[in-house]
Amino acid sequence: MSASKPVWHVVKKSKTHGNGIFAARKIPEGTNILEYEGKRITHEKADELHPTNPDDPFHTFFFSLSCGKVIDGGQKGNDAKWFNHSCGPNCEAQENQKGTKVYIVALRDIKKGEELTYDYGLVLDGRITKKRRNEYKCLCGTPECRGTMLALKKKAAKKTKKAEKASKAPA
Repeated sequence: MSASKPVWHVVKKSKTHGNGIFAARKIPEGTNILEYEGKRITHEKADELHPTNPDDPFHTFFFSLSCGKVIDGGQKGNDAKWFNHSCGPNCEAQENQKGTKVYIVALRDIKKGEELTYDYGLVLDGRITKKRRNEYKCLCGTPECRGTMLALKKKAAKKTKKAEKASKAPA
């Protein structure tokens, strides 16, 4: 009889956004917490399906793979679709060597009850305008927050932080 794998997570309401994934127990650094599962589709099919919710058009359960496919966590997906984004994450998404699977792995020791997050680092074609950054607004609230779930070039990220600090400064 084989031993069952420990359950590392639980899904519950998040203060950041909708549902979230939380540590069900202490999680050691390097732990493979969960595979991101779902139906494998093409980028073209993902474009056809997007947006799934017209009231929240920038929210999807898509995960792009280096092999050219997209995992649609909204179809045949698992709890991994509930991981929220953070600019100061405690986990990261790691692809297997073939680029066909994604696992969410702990970047550091994580306390029981802590929300598990990774940096989405979303990449879009074209110029990233202020409007585009706001469409993918980040709500993480960490000291490292760049204000968006998009992957920004370092220069743009510094400008965003300076602008945010200036807008928060007392008048």
